[in-house]
Amino acid sequence: MTLLRSLLFVLWLYGSMAVLGLLGLPALFLPRRIMVGVIRFYAHLVIFGLKLICGIQVEFRGREHAHAGAQLVVGKHQAMLDVFMPFILFDDPVVVMKRELLWYPFLGWYALKSRQIPIDRAGGAKTMRKMLKAAQATVPQGQGRQLTIFPEGTRTLPGAAPAYKPAGLRAFYKALNLPIIPMATNSGLCWPARGVRRKPGKIVYELLPPLPPDMPPKEMLARLQEALETASDELLEEGRKAQSNTG
Repeated sequence: MTLLRSLLFVLWLYGSMAVLGLLGLPALFLPRRIMVGVIRFYAHLVIFGLKLICGIQVEFRGREHAHAGAQLVVGKHQAMLDVFMPFILFDDPVVVMKRELLWYPFLGWYALKSRQIPIDRAGGAKTMRKMLKAAQATVPQGQGRQLTIFPEGTRTLPGAAPAYKPAGLRAFYKALNLPIIPMATNSGLCWPARGVRRKPGKIVYELLPPLPPDMPPKEMLARLQEALETASDELLEEGRKAQSNTG
């Protein structure tokens, strides 16, 4: 039964993307913020489908730490779902995303229109310079956007040992001089990094208290990892208990 519901959700996930993608085509010729709203609406559709089809509830905590204006959001990355959640939690997010996603119909077009930041993970120093230039243009202090980065670089298994790739994060932190908002999650418990099976339960995204913008990079990385991993592990334990109670 779980597999059947999961397959139905995959149809919902990509079917609603195609339908909304077609209906939203006129937004390609409208102001950028309209396109951000279209992506936000799609994120809500995904959450609705998770609850209706798969029995997965998505909960948000710590929203008092999100505000308009420039912020650096650093998230734990366990599921595709993570990429869309900043569009619900923040006013005008910009996400550092894999360049390969630009080849997806609608998703790639809308990412370009809304000025997300695609990166070539094998691009080296040249990619880093382009990424910083794009970030400085879209996330200036004051009225800038909320930049989201996933420092592990790819989706990881729940409870796996962290494997942060800190070079990009250090560069953003130094160049932008912004507070860091850690975003913990247990999303991989219900939405695994690989495969189509979605497991009933509760996904939680929790924004943690900000880290100041003026710490030495080594201290920043240590405090960030401790906060992010501790909170994500606690959410993972909470999610496992919820699954066992409903199983």
